[in-house]
Amino acid sequence: MTETRILGLLISDRIKEAGRTQHTLTKYARLIRTRLGFHELNDNVCSRAGVVMIHLTGTAAEWDVFEDELRLIEGIEIQRMSFVS
Repeated sequence: MTETRILGLLISDRIKEAGRTQHTLTKYARLIRTRLGFHELNDNVCSRAGVVMIHLTGTAAEWDVFEDELRLIEGIEIQRMSFVS
């Protein structure tokens, strides 16, 4: 049985939490197979909220530790998708 896990992060204030979030993502870079981040941007506004999608590699135990550390960052909501085959 193999599991694929994808995390969705909603960062309510990406400017305030960018440093701590980036530090955590860098610390666990070995677990990140793919990372996609985006936020609203137009001629007048650069949104403070951002979304990051992360496709993980490694083991479920490692993923849980990574998620637990992300949850310690104020202003981040995490949603998880797991696919088991």
